[in-house]
Amino acid sequence: MAALARWCIQHRLVAVLLWLAAFAGVTAAAAVAGSAYSNDYEVPGTESGRATQLIQDGFPGLGGDSDTIVWHTDSGTVRAADVEQTMSRTLDKVEGLPGVASVESPYAGPGAGQISSDGQTAYATVTFDAAAEDIDPGEAQAVVKTAKAAEADGLQVELGGSAIALTESSGGHVAEIVGVAVAAVVLFLAFGSLAASLLPIATALVSVGTAYAGIVLLGHLMTVADFAPVLGMLVGLGVGIDYALFIVTRHRRGLKRGLPVEEAARNAVATTGRAVVFAGATVCIALLGMLILRLGFLNGVAIAASLTVVLTVAASVTLLPALLSFIGMRALSRRERRRLEERGPEPELPTGFAARWSAFVERHPKLLGGAAVAVMALLAIPMFSLHLGTSDQGNNARSATTRQAYDLIADGFGPGLNGPLTLVTHVDGGQDRLALDGLDATLRQTEGVRAVTPVTYNPAGDTAYLSVVPDSSPQSQKTSDLVDRLRSDVLPRAETGTTLDVQVGGLTAGYDDFADVIVGKLPLFVGVVIGLGCALLLLAFRSIGIPLKAAVMNIAAVSGAFGVVVAVFQWGWGSELLGLGRAGPIEPFLPVILVSVLFGLSMDYQVFLVSRMYEEWLETGDNRRAVRVGLAETSRVINSAAVIMISVFLAFVLSGDRVIAMFGIALAAAVALDAFVLRTLLVPALMHLLGGANWWLPGWLDRRLPRISIEAPDLSPEDTAPVPALRATIPGARAEALPQVLVKERQQDVRDIPG
Repeated sequence: MAALARWCIQHRLVAVLLWLAAFAGVTAAAAVAGSAYSNDYEVPGTESGRATQLIQDGFPGLGGDSDTIVWHTDSGTVRAADVEQTMSRTLDKVEGLPGVASVESPYAGPGAGQISSDGQTAYATVTFDAAAEDIDPGEAQAVVKTAKAAEADGLQVELGGSAIALTESSGGHVAEIVGVAVAAVVLFLAFGSLAASLLPIATALVSVGTAYAGIVLLGHLMTVADFAPVLGMLVGLGVGIDYALFIVTRHRRGLKRGLPVEEAARNAVATTGRAVVFAGATVCIALLGMLILRLGFLNGVAIAASLTVVLTVAASVTLLPALLSFIGMRALSRRERRRLEERGPEPELPTGFAARWSAFVERHPKLLGGAAVAVMALLAIPMFSLHLGTSDQGNNARSATTRQAYDLIADGFGPGLNGPLTLVTHVDGGQDRLALDGLDATLRQTEGVRAVTPVTYNPAGDTAYLSVVPDSSPQSQKTSDLVDRLRSDVLPRAETGTTLDVQVGGLTAGYDDFADVIVGKLPLFVGVVIGLGCALLLLAFRSIGIPLKAAVMNIAAVSGAFGVVVAVFQWGWGSELLGLGRAGPIEPFLPVILVSVLFGLSMDYQVFLVSRMYEEWLETGDNRRAVRVGLAETSRVINSAAVIMISVFLAFVLSGDRVIAMFGIALAAAVALDAFVLRTLLVPALMHLLGGANWWLPGWLDRRLPRISIEAPDLSPEDTAPVPALRATIPGARAEALPQVLVKERQQDVRDIPG
């Protein structure tokens, strides 16, 4: 690390230009290639997956995305001559637009059932040539513009569907701008130097921007969800700014101790930079743990997020030292530079609240530890009512046209029409056809079914499907219960004596199957991620207790974060107020992604906190002093880093995307709990209670484990610059003040405070 930092500092202009060239090149390539995201939740081997495949094979014409145009009148009916003429002309225009395959009007042919019983609401089905992920947003926007042009006094027109959702604004980059702005303010308050506060921001923006464009290109090579770039940006900005903050803090400490600028930067990378690489590796390991699930949808998310973390770590240990050498002594505030000139170099000792809090925790470990456990337990309670399922357009913000179309359909035709189930099967012979003809009557008598469409056969006559409209919305537990009832009871009885094998597909069935696969593999995933993380900590700290406590703390942080997510999004506590739509279930893929991200971020703080304690323990063998000093010296920077991460994550609530808002709130809650409850309260309290057992490792294991060091110690006083070098580094410094770097009476600090 030291050699890498030295090269970047000596060739600082080349290092900066290389990063800028990479950023510009990848961004240009992404702009030329365009995006190719795909939200493919299908899992091979599931019943909904087989149903989809049967539909695609037997009815190729049904492959395009189907969306709806809904209109409603408060006075009169939609059959009124003026309304019918207006909407018929509009539907004709829509059918002639590029990308539109067909439009099924309620005013002609089989569309009569598309008018509500009160006559005030009607809808038309718009079928595109392609699936939603392959539709040009401009084509979907043209449909919206054409349909909306028909609105008039007393006539409301709204649109819903996957393609229409492409046209709804995600809030632009407001979330990123707000998050970065708040981070810049926190950094300025922490450093007091504008130059120093801007460097972590600049480093994170260059690395995350490069990663964002790289994810766009990655979408052409594998399945990448449309939220993956924003998720990568969310994680990347958080960890990128934090990693740079840790290195800049160590660099400033070196300057205050009298090191020349280049030496301070090299020392910061050689020490804290190693911890940053280790922390980034744990985040990547946790993210790449998703690969063991062998789900294409999650593979793309895992690699995309890991790419972002890798680039942020690389920028922190290469680009950042080059930038630090550019700004020189301006990494310190004017007051700090003046103090350095007047009093000479001196060590930075933990004082004030950090020192007092550290001693307070040492004196009351049982009380504070119990309070921390109570807080975590309380916040985790909602997690036990977690319901994984489909969040649909009924969860969108009230102002969205997709949400209003959803509500109009639900009010006029029942909520189930927003997500009908599709029953599809191979057909072989007259006995199968006879059974299918009687199936619709059986389905209409089934609990939870509102309506059933007639059976439709393909031209070859070997495949048939019908649609079942539930009484409840796609995201309702009642709809999931109906899927189970059809699969386990109704359809097996109907298939008796035939060769039929009816598969149940549709929105709810697909999400339920996806959730079942995820839940089934979740224990293996969590076990692998925790096991690898514990193995790394075992090697780093040569202790059994440290990895076990880290695993428990990480599980606690994840549980508390999930409790907050359930309360906000599933119970609806403040979701409408925050513009996140009405309450609904939690996305099936969210637990896996959040567990991996949260576990990685939690390990970061564990590494930075315990590494300082471990260093003090090796030096003194005094556990109480090690915990006290480690907490006092790291709590301020950990808390500053946490405030930055929380600000960045919460800002993504402004994105307007429910999934990204879930990530933002979950990550913000986890970091807040991890930094302010677990790492600065519960962890030190437990370590005080356990005493020397914290560092116990069986002798036979100690002899067999390879030795690694996360963070090398600072340069010793003998390694600091001689007086002439310091005099050259600090213009205007009084000569009589400079020798204090070599000989200075040590003042009392946190190391001397009795617990």
